[in-house]
Amino acid sequence: MASRPDTVAVVAGARALTFAELDREANRVAAGLAGLGVGLGERVALVLPNDLEMVIAVYGVLRAGAAFCPINPTTKPAKLERILEDVSAAAVLCDRESAEIVATAASPRAAIVSDIAELGAGAAPGAGAAMIGPDLAAVIYTSGSTGEPKGVTLTHSNMSFVADSIIEYLEMTEDDRILCVLPLSFGYGLYQLLTCVRCGATLVLERGFGAPGRIIQLLEESRITGLPAVPTIFQVLLSLRGLADRELPHLRLLTNAGAGLPEPVVRSIRETLPNAALYLMYGQTECQRVCYLPPAEADRRPTSVGIAIPGTEVWIEDDEGKPVGPGVVGELMVRGPHVMQGYWGRDPGSEQRLRTGRWPWERVLRSGDLFRRDDDGYLYFVSRRDDMIKSRGEKVAPREVEEALHAFAGVRDAAVVGVPHPMLGEAIHAHVSPNRGVELDPTVLRRHCAAMLESHMVPQLVVVHEELPRIGSGKIDRRKLAEVSDE
Repeated sequence: MASRPDTVAVVAGARALTFAELDREANRVAAGLAGLGVGLGERVALVLPNDLEMVIAVYGVLRAGAAFCPINPTTKPAKLERILEDVSAAAVLCDRESAEIVATAASPRAAIVSDIAELGAGAAPGAGAAMIGPDLAAVIYTSGSTGEPKGVTLTHSNMSFVADSIIEYLEMTEDDRILCVLPLSFGYGLYQLLTCVRCGATLVLERGFGAPGRIIQLLEESRITGLPAVPTIFQVLLSLRGLADRELPHLRLLTNAGAGLPEPVVRSIRETLPNAALYLMYGQTECQRVCYLPPAEADRRPTSVGIAIPGTEVWIEDDEGKPVGPGVVGELMVRGPHVMQGYWGRDPGSEQRLRTGRWPWERVLRSGDLFRRDDDGYLYFVSRRDDMIKSRGEKVAPREVEEALHAFAGVRDAAVVGVPHPMLGEAIHAHVSPNRGVELDPTVLRRHCAAMLESHMVPQLVVVHEELPRIGSGKIDRRKLAEVSDE
């Protein structure tokens, strides 16, 4: 797993694993799964928190020749049952805290292991299954635009390619120490593990982002070189007093994905942590990573998500499938070895998202997201196609209204949704949360929007929340906000 087997691969709290120990533990789990009758290509669900057991389980499943299916342990029982049934899990690896819920949700045919340490104990480790690039490596579930879980199928080739591409543009080396507070069940978090192991770097795992002060302490004491985050994490860290005065000599890179960073937050990060390169990125579970903005462009193009990752190609098409030029909004198309094989057991869904590419055997991913590009070829996210609001006969991109709201001092988060309206088609409702100690006046915010936006973009309603609801990946839960607006 690394050229330096005695190097620490993963740290989780007071516990750590070297690459040699991870190699040995993965072989043990693989032997245990073989003993349970888990065969080549079968799916093994991992209902585990961010800890060493989750790391061992991922590589143990792969060594067994099976495919892993990471599931957040906070997943509600009904959804967990749907996923386990859909993926036909041959085994479920969990901890004791999740064991009762898993036992209720899993098929009677599935083997349930609630103590990873006991799996394969005493078994003679084998050489591992002989897997090749086209073999199934993972089924990762995403809710997408429908809310119904869909299993994205990824091969060893898919995952190794995108991991190598990320390592290349982030210029990762075995000297890096990456701090991950993102769930490993979330693609953005999972690839922190995969890239670190692949290039021999050290991953420092936290179970979550519960104590911002703890994160700052880890950045200092653990000599962290890289911090991947989502907008909420950056905003909370920036709210800490004295962050700019901290000496973080080892921190060389910051990455953002999962949701776009508002321009004021980008500028605040650059002012507060000027010595750390900021990578603004965009991706989807269906291919993991699509594009990144080179750090040198962050100050000039703070709202851009950049260019295609190495080894891939992207372009924008109109509704007739024709490529469009600079400034024209259309659907982003993605081509490369990282594109998924399809959705598990969902042929209609796969046909909607994948189409024949340049060659008869190739599939191109339709992102379902609307983008534009500038004259230099840099990409800008406009909206999810499903999120686009049609009000007063005009199309409104929520991101444009949200940017206007973020420009108002004191707004921490903003999300805009469309709500059915008998006269307008859809009414624009804005949901915002304030920075600590700030009171926001909805009427003042509407006036602010009216001064910055065209009349058809001004929200009919502004609702102030203490916190905006979020889903497990850290993204704002727009469906829940739409329900609030309906009420």
